[in-house]
Amino acid sequence: MALEHALLVALSERPASGLELTRRFEKSLGFFWHATHQQIYRVLARMEADGWVGVEVVEQEGRPDKKVHTPSTEGRRVLAEWLATPMPMETFRSELAVKLRGASYGDRAALTANLLAARADHATRLAHYEELEREQFPDPAGLDGAALDQWLVLRGGIRLERFWIDWITDYLHAHAKD
Repeated sequence: MALEHALLVALSERPASGLELTRRFEKSLGFFWHATHQQIYRVLARMEADGWVGVEVVEQEGRPDKKVHTPSTEGRRVLAEWLATPMPMETFRSELAVKLRGASYGDRAALTANLLAARADHATRLAHYEELEREQFPDPAGLDGAALDQWLVLRGGIRLERFWIDWITDYLHAHAKD
């Protein structure tokens, strides 16, 4: 997947300026696909040049004009083609897994401290995801279309955070006697 695809999904949900996209990435999409402000602007310019997005200039008082991006017909075609393309199996690349495996060869106490901090970070993110779910999807049984897709991705994030917390907890309990 390329950032272009993530941006096309975001713009299909709601047209936006580069700054609005950056904020949306910080609050939702960025949990699954990280992009900096500079990357978003650079890719949006390329997508505009390639004809994947249309741009409407919106005048603002006291501020520079805002460029609102919307997927073009070509951008919607590219997105549909990408969505229909088979995806390879997700690869699992984890520094944590390698450190757990190698813990016997180093300072387990230092690793344990890092694991406690990592578990706390995952617990914080889990709480955030669960709050988003309560606020944005109070009645998931009534969802369909894009809202259902968004809720299901959020549910995946919740499950992933629970996985990390459980895995780290298992490791810590197994070595509590050390």
